Amino acid sequence: MKASTFKSDFILLFVAIIWGFAFVAQRIGMDHVGPFTFNGLRFVLGSMSLLPFIFFQRNSTSIKNNNGIIKSGILSGIFLFLGISFQQVGLVYTTAGKAGFITGLYVVIVPFLNLFFKQDRTGLGTWIGAILASIGMFLLSVTNNMSMEFGDLLVLFSAICFAFHLIIIGRLSKRFNTAWLSFVQCMVCSILSLLVAVVFETFILADILKISIPLLYGGVLSVGVAYSLQIYGQKDSPASHAAIIFSLESVFAAIGGWLILNEILSGRAFLGCVLMLAGMLISQLYYKK
Repeated sequence: MKASTFKSDFILLFVAIIWGFAFVAQRIGMDHVGPFTFNGLRFVLGSMSLLPFIFFQRNSTSIKNNNGIIKSGILSGIFLFLGISFQQVGLVYTTAGKAGFITGLYVVIVPFLNLFFKQDRTGLGTWIGAILASIGMFLLSVTNNMSMEFGDLLVLFSAICFAFHLIIIGRLSKRFNTAWLSFVQCMVCSILSLLVAVVFETFILADILKISIPLLYGGVLSVGVAYSLQIYGQKDSPASHAAIIFSLESVFAAIGGWLILNEILSGRAFLGCVLMLAGMLISQLYYKK
């Protein structure tokens, strides 16, 4: 494996850790505000956290040509908004366990989309890793009485949107500056979320103040830092590799729930974590040049 690819995969693993613990912040936030309000506000915070990086890079000679970044950022922002929204609304109608597994199906969807778009070659290691990661996520997240309900269908749509977003970022990350592309897509997602929130939800300042810490984590770290690192990390990491690494988000979500929310990790769930880690390692170590 190239050193640049290993570095990118390590960065993406750090992103998965941030997003995994963000589930705790989202779960706390949903107790006080609606899903679109929470998403809209945290993406506003995430966008604002990128402004210092954009300001200090304005005169840099290494800045890429950003012609077309608005159009590209809108495209990636729309798929990001759809994925985030379907996931959050689906959680109202289904369990977190089912949602965790169904969302993680993008680890399998991405290689199939890559075959269709011919973006990168999908080797045997990636397929084995995807299968192990999917089995692990099933053991980690799904109960014995799984059924496809309305909420499950919404979360399935979110997995498809996240898979498209992963592939889109894989293409755009090599063309545009990381901070600028992240800023544009986050602003698009925040504007769309707040527009929906104004129509369907109620803003109560006291409730928003109650979730200031989850909002700061979900906005600055989960959005501003993590989505920027995703763009930077995917410059040298194939989308199929990134998908398997991001599947570990569920593992770190379980760890965060255990540490912060006192949730118990069962033996079956622990086995799922082990299989997901094995899937990630196999996909990286069984590398086909």
